[in-house]
Amino acid sequence: MSDFPEGVALVVGGSGGIGSAIARGFAVEGVTVAITYRHNEDTARSVVDEIEAAGGRCSAHRVELGDLESVSRCLDELSRTHGQIHTIAYAAGTHIDQPYISQLTPEQWRDTMDWDVNGFFHVIHAALPHLRQSRGSIVFISSAGLKRFPPGDVLSVAPKGAIEALMRGIAREEGRFGIRANSVAVGVVDAGMFPKLVERGELTQAWLDAAMRNTPLRRFGKPEEIADAVVFLASARARYVTGQTLFVDGGYTL
Repeated sequence: MSDFPEGVALVVGGSGGIGSAIARGFAVEGVTVAITYRHNEDTARSVVDEIEAAGGRCSAHRVELGDLESVSRCLDELSRTHGQIHTIAYAAGTHIDQPYISQLTPEQWRDTMDWDVNGFFHVIHAALPHLRQSRGSIVFISSAGLKRFPPGDVLSVAPKGAIEALMRGIAREEGRFGIRANSVAVGVVDAGMFPKLVERGELTQAWLDAAMRNTPLRRFGKPEEIADAVVFLASARARYVTGQTLFVDGGYTL
């Protein structure tokens, strides 16, 4: 018996480094996957091509997370096409600056909170009716910084703190409809924003050395390792797990 029902898993932000690994992880399990993108259409199409070349099923959809109508249209289309949506894996994010809190401008704060928190809420608002029908699962990609704050990372960690509170509320309120809500809090992963921040010099060699010293496994994570945790939490193997945050961080938060 499959660990997933018929239907589709939606990976929000599936064109990114971690999101694309999650999409591939679902496809390996035989799950039909849909990914969203905002600007990176070419990258999204390459993810689709890669999954389909390996025998999987995947589609890409342009979605503006700040526009509830855009989000709702995508989910309604997926539901009509595939019968039901059984999983939402949320891996969307923006390429943010790394200011200290004392250097943070109100504009930076408002823009980031609006994009991250309100964008996530738009997806949840549109998805809950579908997930109630499928008794489905939500998995959110969070940050290990919630437990061990890295200086300069407020624009990443603070929105995720708000979303984590919302996830716990979803788990508490929606469990009676069979919906599960869990998070994977990641440490330093060599994917997504990380290489860009290194290239821009915002993560210096001293920062990298300190992060490595603070990680007991003495290496940074791989996107596939995050994907393994997400797929597990979304699957029937974790059917009695909800409201939890799994730290996949090499021990950074110890």
